Amino acid sequence: MPAMGRRVVITGAGVVSSVGTGVEAFWDAVAEGRSGAASVEIEGVPPAVAFPVPDLDAEERFGRRDARRMDRDTQLAAVAATLALEHAGDPGLPAERIGVAVGNAHGGMATMDAAYRALLERGPDRVSPFSVPLTLPNAPAAGVARVLGLRGPSSAVCTACAAGSDAIGLALHAIRDGRADAMLAGGAEAPLSAFTLAGYGQLGALAKGDGDTDAAMLSRPFDRRRSGFVMGEGAGILVLEERDHALRRGARVLAELAGFGASCDAGHLTDPDPTGEGPATAIAHALADAGLEPAAIGYVNAHATSTPVGDTAEARTLVRAGLGSAPVSSTKGLHGHCLGAAGGIEAVATLMAFAQDRLPPGINLDDPDDDLGLDHVAHTARAARVDAVLSNSFGFGGHNAALVFTRHRP
Repeated sequence: MPAMGRRVVITGAGVVSSVGTGVEAFWDAVAEGRSGAASVEIEGVPPAVAFPVPDLDAEERFGRRDARRMDRDTQLAAVAATLALEHAGDPGLPAERIGVAVGNAHGGMATMDAAYRALLERGPDRVSPFSVPLTLPNAPAAGVARVLGLRGPSSAVCTACAAGSDAIGLALHAIRDGRADAMLAGGAEAPLSAFTLAGYGQLGALAKGDGDTDAAMLSRPFDRRRSGFVMGEGAGILVLEERDHALRRGARVLAELAGFGASCDAGHLTDPDPTGEGPATAIAHALADAGLEPAAIGYVNAHATSTPVGDTAEARTLVRAGLGSAPVSSTKGLHGHCLGAAGGIEAVATLMAFAQDRLPPGINLDDPDDDLGLDHVAHTARAARVDAVLSNSFGFGGHNAALVFTRHRP
């Protein structure tokens, strides 16, 4: 079948997060502004605030043997993908026509921690033979393909915190190009380890609280009192299908994935482009891909992580991209910054705009610090019927990704 003109729709979504597992539970928590922040204790570092996933049921779903052959990041991805496929219903396609693209930043941190501990304390012959395959950043993508038996194109995207959105963009093009008729795409991350907490802490990227600070108040995107991000774990996976096939099988269509854009700042190792020019270029590419003008965007799900530099840069980006008057929020105050999973989880949150005619809120935003007059959706979800939305993701190394979703009209 010729690829030209192939449109891509979203027929299912799966999410595993600190505020809920399954799309309906997740949407309810987001709409209610319910935070998943909690104090965690990890050997080797002081107690910290994070957004952990409670009660992950990987063994119940996949059996003890298969679950033990996955690091936690792969378990999160596999559960989210299974939920997404259940949400979408049977695509009715050969396994060779369904592919996988999953973003991931840090790989299997729990396995890596255990391997280093065994190596240093007990010697090289005590390192597990599974240490390498379980720690690779492609493991979540491979795990999803394995547990669901999907034999189409399979890719892992490792563009730091832009990886989840980049994976969705890659999947979009796989279907448009005719290399697949359906793709499971998004991101997964399980970064809560001593190494990652210590490393990001030394960078000065983590929120700074004290014993009197409420855990749920530490992550405050766009707020003047923000001091850094709060790390989270989780996974968000979308089922993308070629539109005509989805309609023939009578699938419920959540939205159309109309555009994707990417760019690179090619600048600082960790800091974003302070002018916003690089990310604005990615947004412009996504809008052009969708055939839309900036005025068509009725909501922006911002990457804003609650860091002083990053949130200010993104506010400038939105104005530069012509989106200064669009309603905007970052949901990271609810589920944390999930790094390589951020784009996938936040894509699921963004779909609320079509599924429920509500815009996801950003919590803890009491004193906006952008000085640019953005229309913040603060504290509570806002009722609105919009036809097009945009989701941003940016990562260390200057990676920028933007996705445009539109309301599907039969």
